[in-house]
Amino acid sequence: MGDYSKDDFLQLIKRFGAFLTGKISNLFHTLDSRSVGAIAGLAVAIVFSWRVWRSPSEPQRRIPKRQGVTPSSSGVSAHSSANVETSGVTSSSEDSNAQNVIVEFFQPVKPTLAQVVRQRLSEGRKVTCRLLGVILEETSPEELQQQATVRSSVLEVLLEITKFCDLYLMERVLDDESEKRVLLALENAGVFTSGGLVKDKVLFCSTEIGRTSFVRQLEPDWHIDTNPEITFQLARFIKYQLHVSPTKPEGTAINVFNSTTLEQFFGNV
Repeated sequence: MGDYSKDDFLQLIKRFGAFLTGKISNLFHTLDSRSVGAIAGLAVAIVFSWRVWRSPSEPQRRIPKRQGVTPSSSGVSAHSSANVETSGVTSSSEDSNAQNVIVEFFQPVKPTLAQVVRQRLSEGRKVTCRLLGVILEETSPEELQQQATVRSSVLEVLLEITKFCDLYLMERVLDDESEKRVLLALENAGVFTSGGLVKDKVLFCSTEIGRTSFVRQLEPDWHIDTNPEITFQLARFIKYQLHVSPTKPEGTAINVFNSTTLEQFFGNV
């Protein structure tokens, strides 16, 4: 069928050439040089096309039959598949990391201890505080005759209070030696060097009435104590009080705050 089509095409070319020859012979007398050149170019193009058509076509390349998957190609496929899986895992990991960053970004920021102290004592600039059971491990004047130990857990809170407020520490003692032990313990803990507290603001008395009198004379904004009777007596004169006690005392004023320790009141530090 291919040869038959080629013969038909050759016959068509011959007829077209004979037709052009007749026409050209009739038009030679009327055409100018440009028209003759155009016709000649057309003839050359036709001849060139005819010669190309007659040239033997190149043998078609045989398409090799698809071989079975070789080990090497299998390895490449496996590697490619592994790359796809790895890429998927990486993409999932990146999405997870991005989501975690967004969640962390919108999480409430935990305030620092200094911020907590300022927030809790925002309406107070002067603070009075008992030593026994609050700053010291000891809970009675009799124990101070033997030793005085600053509670390490409350030290950081104490130093922050001294930076923000005018702090006075006070305690009832039985002898002068107890005073020296208390001052030495505070000094060794760095209260006088790291904070804004000075030794003159550590007051001692021999009775509980004397301690109550100290507080009323200083007129603090805050008072911190472990004795519920004193907090009750000072309720009319002190705006804010913190009663450090494991149990809530009965009959205290509304403005008395209750907490197990000073650290818990300032955010469980």
